[in-house]
Amino acid sequence: MTEPAPSDDLKAADERRVVLAGRKWRARSRRVMLFRRVLPIAIVVLAGGTALWVGTRSIIAGVERSRVESREVRLSNPMFHGQDDQGRSFIIGAAQAVRDPDTGMFRLDAPVMRLTLEAGKTSELSAGQGLYDEPSRTLILRNQVIIEDGGAGFRFVTPEAVVDTRSGVVTGDKGIEGAGALGTINATSYAIYEQGGRVVFSGSGDDKVRATINTREAG
Repeated sequence: MTEPAPSDDLKAADERRVVLAGRKWRARSRRVMLFRRVLPIAIVVLAGGTALWVGTRSIIAGVERSRVESREVRLSNPMFHGQDDQGRSFIIGAAQAVRDPDTGMFRLDAPVMRLTLEAGKTSELSAGQGLYDEPSRTLILRNQVIIEDGGAGFRFVTPEAVVDTRSGVVTGDKGIEGAGALGTINATSYAIYEQGGRVVFSGSGDDKVRATINTREAG
């Protein structure tokens, strides 16, 4: 019996490797073709799903915003009239007011508050924006608040003023500067009593100023 030559074994081994490599290549080729078909579809589906989600969220947000806005009460040139606990009258006006349906507060654009003084004179507070809580009778003024005393000629500027319309007291702790018949003053916080009749200034840090001005006497 004749044994196969070594060259025949090598040839057979090479053929098996070629066949095996061909099978692997065909399998890999099928996977590549499958991925080429599936991946674009998956990308389109994901992109479509993302776009649908974003669109749905936008629609939901728009509906919610419209629902809230439909419940809001908008007033042009509103006027709020009232009196403090001592019967002194005041008027709060604005270019526009929007009543928040959830809190009941009014957001004010360009608010102005006028306090009636003796002899028909008035003190006036104006600002860029404001928030009026009518039930608690509190007015918060922000964005370049200007306080002017028509009786004494004082003019103060501050970032924020909180007005308790029940007592007529105006307070703030974000700084204040002003000028009048007695000169100028800069302070960290302030409190205005008696509808502008008495102003108390306080300082902190290096600024230890503390002063009380009776504006009626100054005028």
